[in-house]
Amino acid sequence: MLELVARLAPAAADARRGVVRLHPEVLAALGLRSWDAVTLTGARVTAALAVAGERGDPHGQARFDDVTLSNAGLTDGATVVVAPASVTAAREVRLVGSALTTATVAPATLRLALTGKVLVRGDAVSLLPQDIAPAAGADVRSVRRALAAAVGGTWTSELLTVAVADPAGPVTVTPSTVVGWQGGRDTGDPAPAAAGALRIPGSGVPGNGGPALAGPAAPGPGVPGPGGAGRGSAAPSAVGATGAAAGADASAGPAEPVLPLEDLAANEAVARRLLDWFELMFRRPELLTRLGGDARLGVLVSGPEGAGKATLVRSAAAAAGARCVELVAPAVAAVEPAAAAERVRAAIAQARTGGTGTGAPAVLLVHDAHALLPATDPPPLATLVLDELRAATAPGGPALVVTSAEPEALDPRLRAPDLVDRELSVGLPDAATRRALLERLLADVPRADDVDLGAVAARTPGFVVADLAAVRREAAVSAALRGAGSDPSEQVRQSDLLDAVGSVRPISLSGGGTLGSGGLTLDDVGDMTEVKAALTEAVLWPLRHPDSFARLGVDAPRGVLLYGPPGGGKTFLLRALAGSGDLNVFAVKGAELLDKYVGESERAVRELFRRAAEAAPALIFLDEVDALAPRRGGSTDAGVADRVVAALLTELDGATPLREVVVVGATNRPELIDPAMLRPGRLERLVFVPPPDAAARADILRAAGRDVPLADDVDLDALASDLDGYSAADCAALLREAALTAMRESLDAGEVTAAHLATARRAVRASLDPAQVAELEAYARRRSDG
Repeated sequence: MLELVARLAPAAADARRGVVRLHPEVLAALGLRSWDAVTLTGARVTAALAVAGERGDPHGQARFDDVTLSNAGLTDGATVVVAPASVTAAREVRLVGSALTTATVAPATLRLALTGKVLVRGDAVSLLPQDIAPAAGADVRSVRRALAAAVGGTWTSELLTVAVADPAGPVTVTPSTVVGWQGGRDTGDPAPAAAGALRIPGSGVPGNGGPALAGPAAPGPGVPGPGGAGRGSAAPSAVGATGAAAGADASAGPAEPVLPLEDLAANEAVARRLLDWFELMFRRPELLTRLGGDARLGVLVSGPEGAGKATLVRSAAAAAGARCVELVAPAVAAVEPAAAAERVRAAIAQARTGGTGTGAPAVLLVHDAHALLPATDPPPLATLVLDELRAATAPGGPALVVTSAEPEALDPRLRAPDLVDRELSVGLPDAATRRALLERLLADVPRADDVDLGAVAARTPGFVVADLAAVRREAAVSAALRGAGSDPSEQVRQSDLLDAVGSVRPISLSGGGTLGSGGLTLDDVGDMTEVKAALTEAVLWPLRHPDSFARLGVDAPRGVLLYGPPGGGKTFLLRALAGSGDLNVFAVKGAELLDKYVGESERAVRELFRRAAEAAPALIFLDEVDALAPRRGGSTDAGVADRVVAALLTELDGATPLREVVVVGATNRPELIDPAMLRPGRLERLVFVPPPDAAARADILRAAGRDVPLADDVDLDALASDLDGYSAADCAALLREAALTAMRESLDAGEVTAAHLATARRAVRASLDPAQVAELEAYARRRSDG
């Protein structure tokens, strides 16, 4: 065995793979080859696959992927003991996962995903199949497709826990291993006809509904949750919602408790509206008929992913005493058309009869309907599905509820008057609602006295229920690692929650394009008092003081244009604004939205504003906006720029108003921007970011050099007065070059002296163009005078 330093592997290819990379000579010293197993002893003992690293890597380091580092109870830089492992073929492996994964991933698919991995009881393991060095005969591509169809886009980040590994010690999964879910089905069970697509509530499928909120964790397989099985037996009105129908599908797994309406926080009003419709249809159909209506119901529930759409439907159905049969559209769409049609028919038959002959009212819930009924190029299967749903939901049939995070992507035929003619929308939770959700999620979690859930809620704009559950999970991991083996009474602290907020990427931001703050706030920005005040008024006031705007009867500013010479700190200001934690920031370079294909640029603009609206409160930062919105009529690009400007104008001030979304543009050439972009209601506040004067340069040097050890002979005020023509970026570059100069003299240098700064002056020259600065100042005077 060898004692090495554990390092987190930077390679994305290794993430969540269960591998550790060792120097080839270290492998040879241990008598191992690549892809042999090793035991890793840290705070706990685990096992992983050892892979040869690069020959240039340090001999004394072992590079871990993130999951393996956590399994060993290690942090980056800790010491780990590595030794060859004796691995046996597992007779049985059982796992615990999220409710969605447990219900949708068949045990056979789970076994294929785990083939070739080394497991130890208590380890976390990902669903990523071992396609770096796949087992002989492994069909990795099919496994990936099956997992994507069952779980959706989150399957790559899903982590499971090994609850049973027989025999003890490191084991590997083989084709003969019995693999299954703890307390649920396994590969020894006969496969149901519609496995993975048809489920009855109680299967634990949150879909877009996010996790249960009644306790610190969503009930896993075999783990009764709060309210547990007793709710189904104690409340006859909810019969079938958690128990009676579960017997119709043995593959559904143990029942997940249905939340009462009052536990739905922000979604309670929507759920009660849906309950009213259920009550009318199921209890008083004759009243609807007498008043000229039909005793049928088709509802679309739309809203961001993870916002709780499916959860509220289940709760409303249970409150109405109705069974709920669920059909996961992505899983159906992934199979060939004949099998998909059969699954749809099976779900409809289940909703009509329940397999029990009781004739109890039923709700057919279709998750993520846009996957099965797309608006663009709908397959022939879509026509068949629509016909089946129309026939099933005729008067006297079950109620139909479909959910979608992309309602505009749904086949328009679904919204026909005789099919889905009503719509409910689920919004993002505000700060007060997020606090209430955190209270429920952390109800049974031991918390330190310093925990302030209000402060955590304020730092999580755009987070939905599923994101807050991820924050809870990450905070628990941090607390557990800190107290592993030393303090069994460890509690979750405020620092754990705030660190978790920084590490969890909300679902609404999953499309990328966000702007990192790097820990900056507006207080870190030197000088620029007027500019910071303008940004605070236009961006932060509407979020922090909406009552003031409402009281005065005015709308908040819609957009701001920052203009000034290059290097003046425009992007730096936006990064500092993002660091306030009050809003999500989407950053777009001017040319990133331009596409040579007709319609693609406009689609990208619409998608950008849609994602910002879903992540509200949000700020859209259009850097180099003059390239994105030039004056119309003068382009030679077949009209692409003109169409993009039109799309921007429509989104900024169109028929659908923006709510809690502010747009900030930045440019060096404001005269090139289309004038329509600068009128009130669009980028209405024009803020000139002037080149820094001597006092401003001194502030910038102090802010940029707050972590730089400066010698006593350095006078920043005198230096700043001698830097005429230097921009904010030049000042920061000057300090950086001075530090590098000190390092060139000695890598052990402990401070930066005036001599180092004088040397750096010769390398870093002023970049401001006096002519350009004069033009921008003249433009600013014309705007202020006119």
